Amino acid sequence: MATDTNTQIYHEQQRLQFCLLHSLNNLFQQKDVFTRSSLNEIAEKLVLEEPNNETWTPLSVLFKPHHNALTGNYDINVLIAALEDKGKNVVWHDRRNGASSIDLDGPEDALMGILLNVPVRMFAGLWKSRHWVSLRKIDGVWYNLDSDLVAPQAFEDTEKVREFLDYIIGHGGEVLLVMNNKQ
Repeated sequence: MATDTNTQIYHEQQRLQFCLLHSLNNLFQQKDVFTRSSLNEIAEKLVLEEPNNETWTPLSVLFKPHHNALTGNYDINVLIAALEDKGKNVVWHDRRNGASSIDLDGPEDALMGILLNVPVRMFAGLWKSRHWVSLRKIDGVWYNLDSDLVAPQAFEDTEKVREFLDYIIGHGGEVLLVMNNKQ
């Protein structure tokens, strides 16, 4: 699939562990749709709504239940709440079905995009973590908008997207479909 060279693709690059922030803004194709402040606010609201509030310790200043106050590193609960606030639904893809069951060629008003949560190893494998990545179809072309990339990468066609998703699933990644709510 050829890309339109006039298409402007918004792409934030990785800072600290704010990959969820970057992947959401990349997904929405706009700067500051979400900010550190708005995601922190969502995380704090989630803590207040929890029936089993944890007791405070000195480490609670940095290590909060849904994120790390210094580096970000937000969890799935923040992601779902943030997307629901914007009128989106999150559907956890059943990994047993593989990527072939995802309708990548459907109307763009149904599937907004795909968020991936992939395992990463750093520092010679001593540090294990996870990383958020967004994929989005823009002007008929699917893009990998990973904030660790220097620039967005266009997929050749939907079959290449499926191959990529199957690779991610096979290596412990999670696939979340971001659906537009039908009004």
